[in-house]
Amino acid sequence: MIKTSLQLKTTQQLAMTPQLQLAIKLLRLSTLELQQEIQTLLENNPLLELDDNYTEVTVEQDAHEENIDTRTQMDSREIETTLDVTLDDIYTAGTPSGTYSDYLNDELPSYQGETHETLYDYLKWQLDLTPFSETDRAIAISIIRAIDERGYLTVSTLEILEEQGNSKIELEEVEAVLKRIWHFDPIGVGARSLQESLLIQIQYLDTPKGVKQIIESHLEQLAARDFKSLKKLLNLNDNELTTAINFIQHLQPYPGESINRTAPDYITPDLLVKKVGTVWRVGLNSEILPNLRINQHYANMVKSANEDDSHYIKTSLQQANWFIKSIENRNETLLKVSQFIVDHQQAFFEYGEAYMKPMILSDVATAINMHESTISRVTTQKYLHSPRGLFELKYFFSSRINTDSGSEASSTAIRALIKKYIAKESSHKPLSDSKIATMLEKEGIIIARRTIAKYRESLHIPPSSQRKKL
Repeated sequence: MIKTSLQLKTTQQLAMTPQLQLAIKLLRLSTLELQQEIQTLLENNPLLELDDNYTEVTVEQDAHEENIDTRTQMDSREIETTLDVTLDDIYTAGTPSGTYSDYLNDELPSYQGETHETLYDYLKWQLDLTPFSETDRAIAISIIRAIDERGYLTVSTLEILEEQGNSKIELEEVEAVLKRIWHFDPIGVGARSLQESLLIQIQYLDTPKGVKQIIESHLEQLAARDFKSLKKLLNLNDNELTTAINFIQHLQPYPGESINRTAPDYITPDLLVKKVGTVWRVGLNSEILPNLRINQHYANMVKSANEDDSHYIKTSLQQANWFIKSIENRNETLLKVSQFIVDHQQAFFEYGEAYMKPMILSDVATAINMHESTISRVTTQKYLHSPRGLFELKYFFSSRINTDSGSEASSTAIRALIKKYIAKESSHKPLSDSKIATMLEKEGIIIARRTIAKYRESLHIPPSSQRKKL
């Protein structure tokens, strides 16, 4: 006889609220793009204004004190501003531990240079910082090469398999690698259809009623705006269908297009690093922090306004609050990630790139309890200034190379050693790649000659035959 029982299961999922959608969007923006976004909202939302008398949050303040927005001087008893989910829950980030405004007496440095990046470059960077076997890495490269600018895979997995030319690889392995790439940033990249991409994007989200069914079976009716059929097929009322459609409209139909490929004319650092005692510390650049607040005059009009105006004020107020909180959490997340990077790379700031430690996306993600795709977003087009120069946060990531002592060396540090050796070589008898490999071996770093050649080429250093002088 089979016994039946009732069991309760607790799971955690993120709800794709408008606030979360905004937070994800702002997280990826560069400083210039964020400033443009702020300006646009200031022009379109009368409830949002610049705060000239902004009081900076300090480290002594409680990061979770009543979940009150420190930049919004509003009485929550007068105006309802309840949000669906707090960003503290989303990012698990605290209050910024500090900002630096007196870092330099001179004008902050600007980086003049090319920062243009294609979708392929961005995916390849994530691949290089994700553990893959040699075989799976070759498969992943083939997949990334076949992804178009929209973010879609343009060939079949069978074609990817045939390209490998290895009879030991099975189609299931190609499919498994593809599923890993689906969760690179932007989420859903590498999908083979709109339907597949949308299903990937909602996989870990708490979706409203009807969303999954619409994506799986009724995209044609949605495209044709056949709302009557959708309500009947899914047994939804008007409000439920509207909520489901709004949710789907906030997903990315072309995930690849969310990657900014425009090279900025100049760069202002988001973060500043300086030595405090014996330790290197990071702070937000206060010169670029947005000082925003709610316009109290318009907010107080909510009770005396007619129904339409009152609805408009409440909607604008909620949007303004979401925006302020999203910016604060963007900065908190940026500071949390960058502080871990600076802590991990103290030796680099002290002695230079030859002392860079290996670090991949999962190292940071695990340490601060965030998803790897979030780390990708927050380190792209975010810049850090230190006494050693101006660096994109992505610069501090590098793959691991094993040493004969059982420890690991950073590929960035190895490149620095190669550059150092070549700088000191005799112009009459330049070092060959094999000789450099031998010199590194004496340092305890075991590395193949072909890898030396790859690193040398990445430094734009010609081979020994071309460096020789009479």
